[in-house]
Amino acid sequence: MIADDACPGSVEWRHTHRQQLFAFAARARRDVGFGWLDEHGRDDPTHGLELWINARMTYVFSVAAVLAAPGAQDLAEHGVRALSTGLHDDEYGGWFDEVTADGSVPDGTKRCYGHTFALLAAATAHSAGIEGSAELFAEAQHVHGTWFWDGAAGRCVQQRSRDWSQVDSYRGANANMHTVEAYLFTADATGESIWLDRADSICQHLIGTTARAHQWRVVEHFDHKWEPDLDLNRDQPDHPFRPFGATPGHAFEWSRLLLQLDAAVDDGQTWRAEAAEHLFARAVDDALEEGALLPYTTDWEGTPVVAERFHWVMAEAVQAAEVLAATTGRAAYADLAHRWWSEIADHLIDHDGSWRHELSATLAPSSRTWRGRPDAYHGVNALTCPDLPLSPTAAVALGGASR
Repeated sequence: MIADDACPGSVEWRHTHRQQLFAFAARARRDVGFGWLDEHGRDDPTHGLELWINARMTYVFSVAAVLAAPGAQDLAEHGVRALSTGLHDDEYGGWFDEVTADGSVPDGTKRCYGHTFALLAAATAHSAGIEGSAELFAEAQHVHGTWFWDGAAGRCVQQRSRDWSQVDSYRGANANMHTVEAYLFTADATGESIWLDRADSICQHLIGTTARAHQWRVVEHFDHKWEPDLDLNRDQPDHPFRPFGATPGHAFEWSRLLLQLDAAVDDGQTWRAEAAEHLFARAVDDALEEGALLPYTTDWEGTPVVAERFHWVMAEAVQAAEVLAATTGRAAYADLAHRWWSEIADHLIDHDGSWRHELSATLAPSSRTWRGRPDAYHGVNALTCPDLPLSPTAAVALGGASR
């Protein structure tokens, strides 16, 4: 008989691998902030200081600090300082997407995606009682609520010019999805229900209306009027942030977020839980194959387009399966979670505790879309989610500082 702590997905197995992933992620520390780790866990000097990586790392180490992981408190404080100084735009407010080693800014465009993770990091750090996070959190709320939230549309715009005066015409579901997550954390950290109202508005528009109208496949790309653009990047289907077609991994992620929002709102409505199951079922129908792991994207009929296997897709799939198993009690969800934990253990987790970010359809190492292993956020969430209630969010649920 295999010991419980050796079974992929068991409590002890997840906790062991979470500690290993924290230790691997700590290698990214630079004098200022966190760098981009290559496949060997070494800092890649070709990457500058990047907002989304630094915000995700700050989030990861804030969660780790609440869990009393060795060195995590210092690393979380280090991340807060980087977001407050090195990546901060002192002239116009908000944050730069990237700052190079010589301190220059290649592109001053302000993007919702990176700012959403800055808000997530700040809210989590604040809930975890990380020094310096209160001021960061206050600015992140102001910036996101002022410049990215579009009250008339009930969703977020994608990007603005550095001085905030110009709004790009593209609208995207990805940044809005992560905004739902950040708003859930912000609501818990502040006690203000407006963030839940906004998260619910995003979900109603993008899932309750649009995904429902497209057979529960999540539409990723829109124009400035929020009209779907189903052909965007058809000629570049493996785009790392704006791929063509539907992304099953995002359907799983939305499924989990809908259930978390439902628990936080607790208004008696049934559509969120129903939509979560529809999204999950569609993603499974489209992406589950005879072989291991799940493909990156499909077309609008559910045929895989980019067949590479990404670590984050599996992390989101197993989280959604765990949450649905817990909320519905259905064995089918638990069975999928067990299968996917085994596949993650067999193919994605390396000997040093890191997760291989991308594999080919034949499960060979691949770098078609991503190089290196810079992101611990999805893995940490997957290894932590089964321990948590649906609400409140991680740092609060794990016993972080009260608001």
